[in-house]
Amino acid sequence: MTKTFRGVFLVMILLAVCGTAYADINGQLWKVPEAIANAATIANVPGGAADVTFDVASPFNFSATSATVATWLASSSAYNLVENTPGTLASLMDNSTTGTLVRFTGFVSVINGQSFTVTHDDGLTLIIGGVDLGFNPGPTSPVVTTATYTGPSGNLPFELVYGECCGGPAVLQVDLPFTAAPEPGILGLVGANLLLLGGVFGVVRRFRKG
Repeated sequence: MTKTFRGVFLVMILLAVCGTAYADINGQLWKVPEAIANAATIANVPGGAADVTFDVASPFNFSATSATVATWLASSSAYNLVENTPGTLASLMDNSTTGTLVRFTGFVSVINGQSFTVTHDDGLTLIIGGVDLGFNPGPTSPVVTTATYTGPSGNLPFELVYGECCGGPAVLQVDLPFTAAPEPGILGLVGANLLLLGGVFGVVRRFRKG
């Protein structure tokens, strides 16, 4: 009988752990004048609805030359695409008059002093837990940049703004330890599992005494 209760215990632990599934990284994309795409900063993110919204998994591996928005998004297997402005997906990432600004949001698990490497063309801004990692937000040829996070350790919100201007290629390759906030319903499931575990232990104790 003890082995049976041990089995129940292991099953409940697995349910509790598996219940901490995480949500997707959210993306918003806008077509913007070239002057705006030249500076991939938080301040330049448009206030209105995005032309395209999507989800993407880590690591990012966006890379395409003279590409349409749809081709660029497909290069890193973006999904759940919603085209709010007709024609955006078929438009070029940059045509020397109009460029593209992309905003990613989610959560990332970091420790103080951790370094991150990003391959990009053009600029980007990456903020983790309110700390700007200091990447170049302006135009650049394909370049590999390393930055060090100096804020507190933890599972913290991040915001990444990427700009494509001045012709191709359009490159954004990032391998951060992306996570996301646990879903509220999932947290309830985990709590219920833990309460049930306590009940199982109570039954075990009573059974062994009897």
